[in-house]
Amino acid sequence: MLFNLPIMLTWLRILFIPLMIMFFYLDYAWAPLATATIFGFAGLTDWADGYYARKLNQESRFGAFLDPVADKLIVAVALLLIVEREGAFWFTMAGIIIIGREVIISALREWMAQIGARSAVAVAFIGKVKTTAQIIALMFLLYNQDLFGILPMRELGIIALVVATVLTVASMVQYLKGAFASLQSDG
Repeated sequence: MLFNLPIMLTWLRILFIPLMIMFFYLDYAWAPLATATIFGFAGLTDWADGYYARKLNQESRFGAFLDPVADKLIVAVALLLIVEREGAFWFTMAGIIIIGREVIISALREWMAQIGARSAVAVAFIGKVKTTAQIIALMFLLYNQDLFGILPMRELGIIALVVATVLTVASMVQYLKGAFASLQSDG
């Protein structure tokens, strides 16, 4: 099925990308909040599309393909926007690690599927925690201002980005170990 509620939510996440970019570059006081809100709402659609796919029994191969594509696109775009704005080594390294991990794990999943061992690299709990940390970090960093003049969102975003980057490496190691253990057991 190419169109159902979960897939429409996934398409919505992809459609948010140009909107997020547009608001990021607007020179208005409200633009950072709009950018962060769009990204945060996209994060909620990531949760909602999976929830409704299971609840409404609307899981599909197309949805299973499109969902991670949408996730990776919006995270990569948000990271690129932040890296461009910050222009600092640590932000660039975090972006390289996070995007690099996504490329490696996507390729690993495709390879494992081709050899009939996709379950060795199925989504794990650490991957869900990593995604949550990324969404929080990127949302805070897109906002990049103190909330209500007291909550240092940028600094909290930097802390969350460090956590997300560490979890990114840890989850990649876990997936690689699972894949190689599967390969070794097959002889």
